Amino acid sequence: MRGKGLMSAARAGAMLLAAGALPACSTLQGVQQTFLGGPPQGGEPPRLSGFIGAAVADEPQAALAGREVLALGGTAADAAVAIGMTLAVTLPSRAGLGGGGACLAYDPRRSGAGGGRPEAIMFLPIAPSAPGPETDRPASVPMVARGLFLLQARYGTRPFETLVAPAERLARLGTPVSRALADDIALVAGPLSADPEARAVFAPNGIPLAAGANLAQPDLAVTLAQLRTTGVGDLYQGSLADRFVQGARIAGGGLQVDDLRKALPKATGPITMPAGRDQVAFLPPPADGGLAAAAAFRVLRANPADIADAEAIALATAARWRAGGQTAEAILAHPVTGGAPLPALPASTSFVTLDRNGQAVACVETMDNLFGTGRIAQGTGIVLAASPTAVPPPLLAAALAWNDNIQAFRAEVAGSGQEGAALAVADGMANALRSRSPMPRPVPDPGRANAIACWRYLPDSPGTCGWAVDSRSSGLAEAGD
Repeated sequence: MRGKGLMSAARAGAMLLAAGALPACSTLQGVQQTFLGGPPQGGEPPRLSGFIGAAVADEPQAALAGREVLALGGTAADAAVAIGMTLAVTLPSRAGLGGGGACLAYDPRRSGAGGGRPEAIMFLPIAPSAPGPETDRPASVPMVARGLFLLQARYGTRPFETLVAPAERLARLGTPVSRALADDIALVAGPLSADPEARAVFAPNGIPLAAGANLAQPDLAVTLAQLRTTGVGDLYQGSLADRFVQGARIAGGGLQVDDLRKALPKATGPITMPAGRDQVAFLPPPADGGLAAAAAFRVLRANPADIADAEAIALATAARWRAGGQTAEAILAHPVTGGAPLPALPASTSFVTLDRNGQAVACVETMDNLFGTGRIAQGTGIVLAASPTAVPPPLLAAALAWNDNIQAFRAEVAGSGQEGAALAVADGMANALRSRSPMPRPVPDPGRANAIACWRYLPDSPGTCGWAVDSRSSGLAEAGD
């Protein structure tokens, strides 16, 4: 599982080709040039030697972007932000700027109130306050930019604009379509092509982009450039906000500038429960996939083979939360199965990062539907996510294990896969804690998981760390030492 040294361009290209993602030609070199602005020169940031950490994502270029940040001395949060921004370009079907998500962050060196304990960064999709009469496809308020900015402000060290620049360059110059994105385009090519803006990007000349085709997004590049130069706040209360709202109205999204101004991410405490000598944190509601994963994890800790019961309890837990009237604590205290089933749930994507000092981040993002509303806010390149009032929200699930006594990281798992996301996280975390492998076996279908684990903890024993992408996905797990 471990990466060995700086991966060569040829090896990077070969791995991506094997994943059905990109042509095997100077892939890593391209990522390096994206971050450094050109060929290696004397003024570039020094690269770390030895163990640098790991980055795992459902889209290969995003994983490589995160790894490059780690190699240049960035924290796990810096790497997660680079992955999130890159995904807005390379996997906008699930992680565009118009969507939202949630992350768990842990830093063993963090001081002050709550220091050395995981924290949840919540930036879930938000419904607009009062869609106008022209609204025929209600859109979510975009939360990704503000959410990633909060994560980086609390846990990052590199300038935020340096983490946006690589995504901007990919959007401007174009990037090969990954297998993950090509599959999503193929699934919704008909509805997606109904929007002129989306058709021009994802199905030029009426032909849906296939894996390896060039994906250029000049309008999105301009938007990312504005975020980089004027700051994230411009999307929420500046000239970019005005432009975005106008474009969203033309696309039938029904957003207002006041919706953007009031939409704030927050940092809060996760759900936690003991697991032997360790503690495990789960995303808290309203990310109810975390609540469902916590309920399933407790079942699997008692009986690792009881997958069916864990799945039933996970789905019933999420359904009870969505029915309202009960706290998360009450639901976990009295688990049940059965009840009203959950509706069909939308897609999501996940990624995890770890740096050499034991800081770890596990994130999930969603557009509340593949490609959200299927429309792009005119002139911005931002795919509009679906409003949570129009589409049931996904099960956003992630978990992170740490040891409170020695202040050290143990494992992290983030999941996707519609109704299987919560069980994927519960099973993935239970497996990681029982073994010396980040993913000793695949999680149950239809769930998918990305994982990093250090069986003798980090920062103490980097040689015991491993990282894994779900073998059924088109993603990539990358590290270096």
